[in-house]
Parts: sequence; structure tokens; C-alpha cells
Amino acid sequence: MSSMDMPADLPRGRTEERARAATTRAVANPRLSWVTLALMTTSSVASLRAAPTMAVYGLACVFLYLVPAIVFLLPTALVSAELASGWPGGVYRWVSEGLSKPLGFLAVWCQFAMTIFYYPSLLAFVASTLAYVIDPRLAANGLYTAIVIMVLYWTGVWVSSRGTKALAGLSSWGLIIGTLIPGTVLVLLGIVFLGQGNASAAPMTGGHLFPAWTGLASLVLIVNNFLSYSGMEMNAVHVSSLKNPAKEYPKSMFLAMGLVLLIFILPALAISWVVPGNQLSLTAGVMQAFDAFFAHFHVGWLTPIAAVMLVAAALGGMLTWLAGPSKGLLEISREEGYLPPYLQKLNRNGIQQNILVTQGIVTTVIALMYALIPNVSNVYWIFSTITTQVYLIVYLLMFAAAVRLRKTQPDHPRGYRVPALHLLCGVGLLASLAALVIGFVPPSQFGSGSVGAYIGIIGGGLVILGLLIPYAFLKLRKPGWRQPAAAAAVAEGEGA
Repeated sequence: MSSMDMPADLPRGRTEERARAATTRAVANPRLSWVTLALMTTSSVASLRAAPTMAVYGLACVFLYLVPAIVFLLPTALVSAELASGWPGGVYRWVSEGLSKPLGFLAVWCQFAMTIFYYPSLLAFVASTLAYVIDPRLAANGLYTAIVIMVLYWTGVWVSSRGTKALAGLSSWGLIIGTLIPGTVLVLLGIVFLGQGNASAAPMTGGHLFPAWTGLASLVLIVNNFLSYSGMEMNAVHVSSLKNPAKEYPKSMFLAMGLVLLIFILPALAISWVVPGNQLSLTAGVMQAFDAFFAHFHVGWLTPIAAVMLVAAALGGMLTWLAGPSKGLLEISREEGYLPPYLQKLNRNGIQQNILVTQGIVTTVIALMYALIPNVSNVYWIFSTITTQVYLIVYLLMFAAAVRLRKTQPDHPRGYRVPALHLLCGVGLLASLAALVIGFVPPSQFGSGSVGAYIGIIGGGLVILGLLIPYAFLKLRKPGWRQPAAAAAVAEGEGA
């Protein structure tokens, strides 16, 4: 997953609400340069949070970032551009038009459901980072991590339920405060560190360009990069705002890909230069590197400052977007009656508090796993993988819908038509399926844990959260659950 802040990581486009808001902005500002669009896309995707995950592989992280960029990032960006330019409204509209309304609900449900595991993993990162302000030893303490997750999440629910809008600007600073500044500092410190003649903790020779092959487990970390790249589809709604979409949109996406790769790869390399792979924490790796660099340069007093920057950006993003993913689900459910009336209720501030509280109860249960399972990094990895697995369902449906729409509605107006659509969708589908399968293989860093238990947890999370629950909602729904007038009111309120 990506990022220090919520918009750059999760939500990066995963909600119908954001798709509609982006469409509104595109209409209000009908001209957009391709460079501006590239920068917008970069800010939606780029992050540092996944850097420790790839730093484990040292120089091979370059390869592990490039492969999913080619087979997943590029198809996602281009295919979503065609869909957005022809069918405004986000993934629910795309999948409903191309496949069916129930599958459209499945897609938007998975956009929401992945946050159930995403928030605990994001807040586990926050807890580990915050530990460097209090006591670095706490970063590996599961009970401490669980308490921080629960306290911060419920605080976020309380703030969001009050309809507070003062935090709306926080996300715009997330890329700068939580990614660009610390990322640049990390890389510069690493370059100076190596320039002084210090040996890299990870080998930087040509023989280490590819990950060592130890079976499928050696490739598992590549799966996490699929979710790191998710969110490219958000800014596809702006394709019609370009002067010449057919030429400018591909240029914009290639530039964004280059910038995203730089932001992902260079900090990961910098971490691998100073923290040995066998000592690297998947949650606290960024702070481990800062701590080591600052200690080397005798400026250890900067460590808490770096931690506060990362924490502030992450919390600002989370608070800003906490209610976002559920808003799109709420509106669609009111139109079609997908959720029971209890989950459709709003509080006096117009916030879907019942959904947030229900999600919070599940988040609390998940947080307790950090206290019960000794290795915090293992828990973090498991939840990150479940998040990826659930969200891959969205992309499988999106690629399938794009192929079907090209066949069933070939003359439907599109502002942008993808060249070789079937090839790109085929590559994207195969890559997503491969990632889905590989996600069930424990990574080589997982240690001596039970393979069966790992597969059971990942598979159970995917099946229950991504398939059984939405199927139950569809099977049990009643005509009285539909509230189209209320859904229209929600939509009008968002546009106000």
C-alpha cells in the first residue's frame, strides 16, 4: 500500500464519492495540461509506507517495482481512462453497464471492504512510527500497537461523525509532509552515507538485480506492489479535460509512472543501504532508516521530528477520508436497496455513522490480533495482503467490464479510446489473477509460521469479506430497503 497519507494510499480513488467529485471538478475546469494531470496522479499514488517491504530485497526492489508497473499500473491507467471518459460515475457504473448491477455492487463493496483491513495496517504503521517519539522498543510491541490502532480509529470516527470540514485541507499536504520531504531527506542521507565510503547493508552489484529464487515465496512481495499502484483510476475522470486526450493522456501516464517509480524505488534503496534485511521491520522500517542515518550523522534529535511529520501526514489523511469510502456505498445502496435501513441511516450531521461504527467494531477485533500474535510485522503483512486480495476483485471486474463494453457498446461516445484494449485488459486480468494466487504464498520473510494458518487467514479474509458478505446482502435485500429520493439528496449534498 502506499502511503503516508490516506488519499495516497487507500482511498486514492477507491470511492464513488471521489469519482463524482473529480468529475465535477473536471467540468468546472475544462482544460488541464498533461503535466498537471501527471502530478495529480503521482500525488494520488506515491507513498513511502511500502518502502520497507521492498527494501528487504535491496537492489532487486527495482525489478519488483518495474514488473507490476508494466503489467498492472499501465493497463489500469489506460483502461480506466476509456471507461471514465464514456461512463462517468466510477467503478459501480462501469461494472454495472458492462456486466451487471449485482457485480457493480460487488465492485463498490470491495472498494469499501478493503478499508476494513487497510485502516489497521495504516495505523500499525502510525503506531510503529510514533514509537520513535516515545520509545523505539514499543515498535515491536503488539499490545501497544493494538491500543494505538483502537484509540486513533475511534477518535477518527468521532471526528468524522461530527461532520468536521476543517480537516479537508490536510490531505493536500500529505504528499509534501509525509512523502516528498522525508523521502528526499532519506535518499540524500543515503547518498552522503555511501559517498563517505560506508558499505551498503544490502549488496548493490549487478548480481543482485533480481530477487534470489527460493520458490514462489521469493516473489510474494510483488503482490503488495499491486496495491501500492492502485488509485491510478481515480484521475482517469479528468481525461476529457485534456486538450488532446488521445495523445496527451498516455504521455501524462508515462510521466506519472516515472515519478511514482522514483518515489517508490529510491527511498526503498536508501533504507536497504543502512538497515540489514534480517533486522528490517515492515511497519517501522522507514523510522529504522532515519534513526540509523541520524545517529550516523550525530543528529539523533531529528528522529522524533521525522516521526511526527510522518504521523501527522498519515493521521491527517485518515481523518480527512475516513468517511469517504462508505459514502459511495451508501448512495448506491439507497438507490438499489443493497444495505439494510440501519446501515443507511445518517446522523444529524449527515454522516453515515452506523456504517463507521460497524466498521470500527470489526477494526477493533482486528487490532486485537496485533496483541495476540507475537510478530507485529507478520500481522501487518497478513492484513496488507488481505487488503490487496479484496481490492484485486475490483480490477478483475473493471477489466472484464471494459472488454464487454467495447463489444456491446462499440459506438458509445468515448473521450479516449485505448489502443489494443483487449491486449491491455488481457495483461491486466492475468496479472491480477497471478497476484491473487501468489498472495496465498507466505513470503520468505514470514519465518517458520504455519503455512496452513497463513493460507487459511488470507483465504478466509478474501472469501468472507470480499464474497460472502456482499452475496448475503444481495440475497437478503428487500424492496423496502430502496430509498432513491434519499440517495439523490446525498448526491446533492456532495455537490453542494
